[in-house]
Amino acid sequence: MRNIVNVKRRRGFGRRKVDRFLVDPSLSIDYKDPQLLRNFITERGKIIPRRISGNNAKHQRQVSRAIKRSRILALMPFTVTGK
Repeated sequence: MRNIVNVKRRRGFGRRKVDRFLVDPSLSIDYKDPQLLRNFITERGKIIPRRISGNNAKHQRQVSRAIKRSRILALMPFTVTGK
């Protein structure tokens, strides 16, 4: 009986996410642009996954690499400073 109830409950999907780098070809992924990269990290400093951000695999790898490079050069923080 319990399984039947769980099967009937389905989660609806929201709007299909689009890759903003495909929509606007003038945007470029650059580690020297922390304002753009800030859209792809959480408040805690974690990199947002591809299924949430809507990037395709190629752009997600580039974004992730750019964020890591930007952190190493101290343009972006690794984490949020203490509480």
